[in-house]
Amino acid sequence: MAYLWVLIGSAIGGLLRYLVGIWTAPVSGGFPTGTLIINVVGSFVIGYFGTFTLQGGRHPASENLRLFVMVGLCGGFTTFSSFSLQTYDLMRSGHWGRALMNVALSTTLGLAAVAAGHYAAMQPTSQVAIAQTAEEELTS
Repeated sequence: MAYLWVLIGSAIGGLLRYLVGIWTAPVSGGFPTGTLIINVVGSFVIGYFGTFTLQGGRHPASENLRLFVMVGLCGGFTTFSSFSLQTYDLMRSGHWGRALMNVALSTTLGLAAVAAGHYAAMQPTSQVAIAQTAEEELTS
């Protein structure tokens, strides 16, 4: 049953991500405003909901509800929220070196992987863009 909750949450999160991207596109001015908002909001939601609904917390929630929100909804909305939560947990538990390594490696390797995937996919063509439309560029 947990799979179903994650599936539903992911679908809703993905739709919300798309809608935020569409909503912010007219005012973005070429900056990925929608993605920035998505990443910050998703990070806040996973941090808030995860803490608020712990079994020993103020409002304990079922594991299925936590999976729906934290893995499904936040995961479909943004994986940045998971990265932020994991990095914060490392910092909170005193593993500052690991936290900084996670930030450096995730950012550097993520950017490198996008570039590598882009260049691998464009061979042997001379295509330069990754997104086909402006809508994809601002909502993906």
